[in-house]
Amino acid sequence: MKRAAHHDAGACSRVREQAGDEGLSPWPTLAAAALAGLVFGAGLVVSQMSDPRKVLNFLDLLGPWDASLLFVLGSAVPVAAAGFALLLRRRRAPWLAPAFEPPAAPRLDAPLLLGSALFGVGWGLVGYCPGPAVAALGLLNPEALWFVPAMLAGAALQRGGARRGG
Repeated sequence: MKRAAHHDAGACSRVREQAGDEGLSPWPTLAAAALAGLVFGAGLVVSQMSDPRKVLNFLDLLGPWDASLLFVLGSAVPVAAAGFALLLRRRRAPWLAPAFEPPAAPRLDAPLLLGSALFGVGWGLVGYCPGPAVAALGLLNPEALWFVPAMLAGAALQRGGARRGG
């Protein structure tokens, strides 16, 4: 599979590129991604992480602190780690791709640090990160109705700047 020139190439374009290279239909991969997204979104709704007040109360150590985000994270990480360990031990390749592709080692550069800082500030101000924002959008949460378009506009601006080398 050819690697995209930019690390931020969309998942759909990577699936189409891979399917074209392998002579396969992209639909099974896209259906699996949609199913995974629905399960992830349902988990966010059930755990109430799509409610920005939960996140903001977790971040407010001096106010009505809510530790439930720690319990969600504390239960998700070991389950995911065990699942990945088992999967990598038992399978040579994923079901819908020719090989596992571990992420490249990240570089600590200015765009990564600035993006991380902006993400943290936005998370702290609004109480949303991308996954819960999309889940809340599905629930027609009023804040998500303005946050998700703003998030997508920011992503488009970043992609445009990355393509221009800026």
